[in-house]
Amino acid sequence: MTFAPGSIEWFAQVHEDTIEPELPIVDPHHHLWPVGGALPYGLDELHNDTSDGHNIQKTVFIECGAAYRSDGPEHLQSLGETEFIAGESLRDPSHLISGIVAHTDLRRDDLAEILHAHATASNGLLRGIRDALAHAHHPEVLTIPGRAVRDLYADTSFRRGVAVLGAQGLTYDTWHYHYQNQEFLALARAVPETTMVLDHFGTPLGVGPYESQREEIFEQWKKDVREIATCSNVVAKLGGLAMPDNGFGWHTAERPPTSDEFLQVQRRYFEHTIECFGPERCMFESNFPVDRLSLSYRTVWNAFKKLASSCSPEEKTAMFSGTATRVYRL
Repeated sequence: MTFAPGSIEWFAQVHEDTIEPELPIVDPHHHLWPVGGALPYGLDELHNDTSDGHNIQKTVFIECGAAYRSDGPEHLQSLGETEFIAGESLRDPSHLISGIVAHTDLRRDDLAEILHAHATASNGLLRGIRDALAHAHHPEVLTIPGRAVRDLYADTSFRRGVAVLGAQGLTYDTWHYHYQNQEFLALARAVPETTMVLDHFGTPLGVGPYESQREEIFEQWKKDVREIATCSNVVAKLGGLAMPDNGFGWHTAERPPTSDEFLQVQRRYFEHTIECFGPERCMFESNFPVDRLSLSYRTVWNAFKKLASSCSPEEKTAMFSGTATRVYRL
C-alpha cells in the first residue's frame, strides 16, 4: 500500500528509538504559521514534534512571512509576524519559543525605529533579523524560490543596515543559494562587527538545471564554505538540506528516509562544515516544518546525534545547544 507523503501513515513506516534522549537541545531554526498559513504548522504541531523523544529545551523562530499585517504601511506589515510569535510564546506554558529572528528591509533609513518596534512587539524575544539574500535564477523549478533583489549584498544601504544590527547586538541571518556563497562572503568581510548566521549550508540546489551538477556544485561549495569560515563573525547552521529544492527526492518517496539513509547522502556536507568552522561555531537546526516534508523530527535529530557520536562532550554541547544559546542570547 502506498501512503501520501507527509501523512501519519507515511511517517509511521519509519520508526526509530530515540538516541541519547537526555541530551539537551536548542533548536535554533523553525517556522510557525497561523491556521490557513503557508504550511499547516502551529504551536500544537511544534510541541508534537519537540516532545517526540528528544530533549528540546528551547527553540528560535525564524521569519517565514507568517501572519503579516494586512493593512498599514507596507514596511511595518512584518510586525504582524513578530506579534503573532510573541503571542504564541506567551500562551505556551513551557515558553518553548525563546527567541525570534524577524524580517524587515534593512535598506530603510528609518531602520532603527523599525527595529525598536519589532523589539517592543516581540515582548523581549527579538534576537535578530533575516533579510535573506536568496535570489532564484530559475524560480520556475523551485518549491520555495527566493525573491530578493539581485546583488542585494553589495547595496551600500543594505550593508549599513547589517551594521546597525551588530551595533544593537542583533544577528543577521541569511538564506541564499550555493551560487551566492561568494556574495555572502563579501558581505561578511564588509561588516565584520555583525554576527552573521549561515542558514542551510548556503542551500546547494539539486533540481532543474542543477540536478545533473551535484558533484560540481559540491566541489565549489566546499571551497566557498572554507573561505566563509575564515570570517570569525560567521556561524553555521547544520541542517535544512531536506527541502525539496535540495533535490534528494524524499518528499515524493514511498517512505521517508531512516537516519542512516539520511546520513548516507548528506554526511559530507555536515562533516566539511564542522571541520571548517569548528563545533563552537556550529549549531544543528531542524528547519521544520519545511524539512518535515521529507522526514520526521525524531529521525533528523537521531541523524545529528549519529553524526556527533565521535565528538567530545564539550563539542556535542556546543553543536546541540551551546552555540545557539550564545549566538541568540537565550
